[in-house]
Parts: sequence; C-alpha cells; structure tokens
Amino acid sequence: MASIGTVTPQSMFFADALPLQSGAALGDYTLVYETYGTLNAQASNAVLVCHALNASHHVAGVHADAPNSSGWWDNLVGPGKPLDTDKLFVIGVNNPGSCFGSTGPMSPNPDAPGQPYGADFPVVTVEDWVDAQARLLDRLGITQLAAVIGGSLGGMQALAWTLRHPKRVRHCIAIATAPNLSAQNIAFNEVARRAIVTDPDFHGGHYQRHGAVPRRGLRVARMLGHITYLSDDSMDAKFGRTLRGPRPAYSTQEIEFQIESYLRHQADKFSEYFDANTYLLITRALDYFDPARATGGDLGRAFAPAHDNRFLLVSFTTDWRFAPERSREIVKALVDNRIAVSYAEIDAPHGHDAFLLDDPRYHGVLRAYFERVALEASALRLDHARPCPLPSPRGEGPDRHTKP
Repeated sequence: MASIGTVTPQSMFFADALPLQSGAALGDYTLVYETYGTLNAQASNAVLVCHALNASHHVAGVHADAPNSSGWWDNLVGPGKPLDTDKLFVIGVNNPGSCFGSTGPMSPNPDAPGQPYGADFPVVTVEDWVDAQARLLDRLGITQLAAVIGGSLGGMQALAWTLRHPKRVRHCIAIATAPNLSAQNIAFNEVARRAIVTDPDFHGGHYQRHGAVPRRGLRVARMLGHITYLSDDSMDAKFGRTLRGPRPAYSTQEIEFQIESYLRHQADKFSEYFDANTYLLITRALDYFDPARATGGDLGRAFAPAHDNRFLLVSFTTDWRFAPERSREIVKALVDNRIAVSYAEIDAPHGHDAFLLDDPRYHGVLRAYFERVALEASALRLDHARPCPLPSPRGEGPDRHTKP
C-alpha cells in the first residue's frame, strides 16, 4: 500500500465569532487542516477524521520540511489502505484550543495586544469543535459527509456530529470511545491537571509572558496519561521488570527499571512540543462530554436525532480506559432507537492505544465498512447526488444496507 506522500497543511480564517457551549464566544479564529484524495464533483465522498487529545490535523503523509513526520493515522489512511484515498476525500482538522496551528492558548489575544491568550482562552467542548468543523466544511462546499471517524476523544466528536448535525453525515465510525467519562477517568484527568497547575513555572496559565514552560507538570501529566493508554499485558510483554543496569542501585530517585526509563522518555518528548494550557482545555472537554445530560441520563433519548445515520462502533478487549462495555452502552442506545449499527469488539493486547496500531482484524473491519461507504458515495455521484435510500430505522420498507 502506497503512502500519500508529501502533504501541505492549509489554513482557513473565520471572521465571525464562534458561539461556545459555555455562553462565551471565540472571536475571529483560524483552523488548520489537511486533505487527502480528491473531492468528487458532487462532494459526496468526503470523510472527516477527528483527532484525539495530543494529535492534530496531520492524519497521514509527511510534511515536506519534516520527512520523519508521518501522520498519526498514516497506517489507516492512504491509497489502498482501509480508508482509501483513491476513493474517498479525507479531511483532518486541528481543533480550536489546540497547539498545532489553529487558534489556541498560544495565539495572540486580540483583547491583550502583544500577549498570547494563555489562560484567558475560552473553555471549549466537543460540541464546539464539531460546530467549528461544520463551518470549515461549509467553506469547502461539503454539505454532507460520507462519514465521520475518530478514536477516543475523536470518537466522541464523531458521535456528536450525529447529534448536532445529523443531516450532514451519513456514517459515523466511533472507535475506542465512550458516551461520557467515568468518575475514574475524570479523576485521572484532574490529577494530570493538578500536576500542571501546581508547577512553579505555570504562573496561573500565563507562563509565556514569563518566558517559562511548566515542563515538570507536563511530564507528570503525560506519564500518567500514557500508563492509562497501555494494558498491563502490553507493558509486561515490552518491559516486564527488567532493570536498566545489571543489578539494583538501591536508589529512591534514580531510574531503576526499563518501564521508568520509557515513561520519562515519552514525557520529555511530550513536554517539548505540547502546550500546557491546551492539555488543560482538552482534558476538560473530555470531562464535559455527556450527550445524555440533556435527557436526564437517558442515552437512548439522546441518540434519537441520529435516526437516519448509520454507525460502526469498535472497541478493544484490553482497553480499560474506554472499556468495551462503554461502546456497548452506545450500541444499546442505537438499537433501542432502531438505528442501523455494526459493532466489532477486537481481542487485542495493546490497551487503548490499539486504535492507532496495525491489528489486521481491526483494519479488516474498517476496510470492509469504508468499501461500502465508498460505493454509496459513488452511487450518489452517479445519481446526481440525490440521496440513496437509507435503511428504515423501524424496519418498514426495503432495507438496502448490509453490515460488514
């Protein structure tokens, strides 16, 4: 399978303020994005990829000025790959509040000339990101997505698309995700945030004004998060209890075990490229996501607006942060609404990070599903973009949908 090759990020400026769930608004802002493949004349073959916590718009390919900068889902997206860019037009968008080019805490604050937003950047939610993505699609001339896909926090965005803009998307592929965070997950996020805000270099979130970076807090936050993304089996298989040296050094402060060395290495890398305020914003967006809050906790009622959408849910058996039972909650809510849904639970040893890896069963499920998405997009194109029949949510009439 070929790589997409060299890609160039693009940017789109929006002069109109973006209303936010908090009641605040983000003034004029810029979104950075990348596209792969070719949008057909009827714009019926577009697939939006939503990124997770520390990812970005750079989904696939490499940048001309950074030949080692493969996209975070390069194994999935490209010519001949499960999300085949020979057939589908793929869009990756960097969300507002991120630190990879779109307007975020490191961007100039129009209300404080010469200063970055820092801690003054408004709190954003999953729903706000989806609304920003919809505005970008408007500019690109895409009125309806063939599909939206995401893993983890990206999966939450994919789900939110079917609730906020159900007529603008035909298929939703949500991987290793949940309908909301458990109390334990919120607790993990809070510990990570406290590590950052209690760093002496945090300066109340205005560390850029002081020429500082709260790297110590970011390192601890990354180590904690990384532990939750891996399974016990995968850590044991990769590191076990292997010491760094031939024998214990009997030190309480030095690195003794290989797993410690690995975590510190990952933390050091992360603290060099990720923004602390962005980490606070994105983990809080994770905490807030809860579609059933508006329906008194009834997830089935929350998904009622998605009655014409079709879904694929994928989970992994060793993912203890977004466990399979959380995906099954979503499946049940969809089934209760008689909404077309396919579900795959992959027996994989890698934990939450499995959605980024090359498991052939997982990629086989996605390949089969996207082949049908592409066929439908082609049928829409040949039929002058008139909608093809959707599966009846209650079983009346012909059902032309075949699950993979």
